[in-house]
Amino acid sequence: MDIVLSGIRSTGNLHLGNYFGALRNFVKMQHEHKCYFFIADYHSLTTHPTPENLRDNVKQVIVEYLAAGLDPDVATIYRQSDLPETAELYLLLNMNAYLGELERCTSFKDKIRTQPENVNAGLLTYPVLMAADILIHKSTKVPVGKDQEQHLEMTRNFANRFNRLYKVDYFPEPHPFNFGDSLIKIPGLDGTGKMGKSDGNGLYLADEPDVIRKKVMKAVTDSGPVNPNQEMPESVKNLFTIMQIISKKDTHSFFLEHYNNCTIRYGDMKKQLAEDIINYLEPIRNKITDLSANDEYLQKVLKRGAEKARESAAKTVKEVRNIIGFKPI
Repeated sequence: MDIVLSGIRSTGNLHLGNYFGALRNFVKMQHEHKCYFFIADYHSLTTHPTPENLRDNVKQVIVEYLAAGLDPDVATIYRQSDLPETAELYLLLNMNAYLGELERCTSFKDKIRTQPENVNAGLLTYPVLMAADILIHKSTKVPVGKDQEQHLEMTRNFANRFNRLYKVDYFPEPHPFNFGDSLIKIPGLDGTGKMGKSDGNGLYLADEPDVIRKKVMKAVTDSGPVNPNQEMPESVKNLFTIMQIISKKDTHSFFLEHYNNCTIRYGDMKKQLAEDIINYLEPIRNKITDLSANDEYLQKVLKRGAEKARESAAKTVKEVRNIIGFKPI
């Protein structure tokens, strides 16, 4: 059985792209593999959140994880900062991570460009902390997007370097978890690219019905087709893609036929799509509301998750310390 690890930064709400892109697969995976899901609040410190934001964002993520179907009785769900062993392994791995390879990291170069006023050491060593998150449980599979593949490659480098340096076969090589055909990509409402937090084009699991209606009605379209052979623009394709995933098959077919007949009314399509999204998300939104009001239960989930995660983490750090040579005189 593979040991699967996945983390999400504690930067607020999850959107439909997160849900269809990974969360639905996580719900299935937790019954098929030994899974660790963590909230990466250490990682969020690279952007200097306020104490209030840090706490509220962690709560929002754990609430939405649970509302989407992750089961704390099956998987291990924990907060990164509840594992001090992660910080220690991060320190030990940093001793064998070199400046040149960290500076060449694509995500670090991007951050230098986008936040030149805050180029901190945490950004530089971000891949090492990510490696510690993965290696602390000796994980073998990690669901990652394209933007994280380089970090996972660096994790393999750090693991192999440790094994070579200390002449052991201790850390396994983690590899990307491939969801295959079950991975669904949700486009944004702005007519370009995928749905994302930073792009302002997302529909969030916790959005109220009126918010969803406003967002969908503002979605980018065009003036409409003027002949049956006209190529559909990207923005309109995006709406049809979302409708194909969310709405009933005959609803999608109805509007597609009207598009091909050059009789489509985008306003009607958007109204229908908005209501279908609202209905689809209603069970999750209701769970989010209930869980958000139950801090005692959330604390129990995180406490239990930390206890389960520390069993694995403490064993790893103890063995790593012993391999390095931290032993009684």
